[in-house]
Amino acid sequence: MPSDTVDHAALRHHGDVDARPGLLDFAVNVQGSAPPPWLRARLAARLDDLGRYPSAAEHEAAGAAVAARHDRPAEQVLLLSGAAEGFALLPRLAPRLAAVVHPSFTEPELALRQAGVPVTRVVLERPYALDPAAVPEEADLVVLGNPTNPTSVLHPAETVRALRRPGRIVVVDEAFMDAIPGEPESLAATACPDVLVLRSLTKTWALAGLRCGYLLGDRALLDRLAHGRPHWPLGTLQLEAIRATATPEAVAESQACARTLAERRTAMTGRLAGLGLDVHAPAHAPFLLLGVPDGARMRTRLADLGIAVRRADTFPGLGPDHLRVAVRAQAEVDRLIDGLRASLPTCGTGGRG
Repeated sequence: MPSDTVDHAALRHHGDVDARPGLLDFAVNVQGSAPPPWLRARLAARLDDLGRYPSAAEHEAAGAAVAARHDRPAEQVLLLSGAAEGFALLPRLAPRLAAVVHPSFTEPELALRQAGVPVTRVVLERPYALDPAAVPEEADLVVLGNPTNPTSVLHPAETVRALRRPGRIVVVDEAFMDAIPGEPESLAATACPDVLVLRSLTKTWALAGLRCGYLLGDRALLDRLAHGRPHWPLGTLQLEAIRATATPEAVAESQACARTLAERRTAMTGRLAGLGLDVHAPAHAPFLLLGVPDGARMRTRLADLGIAVRRADTFPGLGPDHLRVAVRAQAEVDRLIDGLRASLPTCGTGGRG
């Protein structure tokens, strides 16, 4: 797709724009409004250290913790100031043609296009199953999400590995993988010389304001991505958060949260479907893709009722009759259901996605 036909404003859109202050937030996929108390305590304990630069030893300790968490050598870890930094670094791989699998998170495509990298879109049709043959053979960089935002589709690891080709790098955005019990289909512990796995700590640990993430991959690729980064690319609190959330105890807690999310998602799916809405399934991530009649009007009406949902027409391959909603607890879902019921012309008139 030629760059002059691409809506860069749509690619830049993020759910935090929909979640205006004062609205009940179903638009952003962060779980909770703040980190858990134990993590806040660890971060607070480091405030007195902010008068000095973070040391190389602190950086190495955080990287080693991530490496142990994923059973990888420490040299295969690149710590990031948020997953967004990982996307911003991708142009340093100098691809001749990048293929971005859609519908999916748009920030990787935006970063590549803004750097002048030629991009082709691979738009999957419902049920949004990945077809490696649909990716042009000449693409030497492929980017996809797993599980995918906003469709909540989890692609089989075998299918993702089938994207590999000589001379091609595959980037798998696993920002939501830790929200799935057991992290099935993850490639985080799989060392392949041509596969990069991106992880985010933002969602599960409510760290959107701190920006923490990391890349896993071959050292040669990570060195290309890290070339030219400034001194101290991460601050003391970021390094502390990364190290803290990589412990076995923290991983066990995240998995308990993932099981709770799965239960909430099942209950929420049934209630939304009961209104006649089209809920895309099977869903695996902490959000659901809805097909609704007159989605733009519905989103505005819900906002008037104090509820924020994420518009989904900014995701390539989806239209104005799609919305994305984060999985929430029952009391919050009660309000969403009431708002939807009040906004639907009649119950049972769901749109197809």
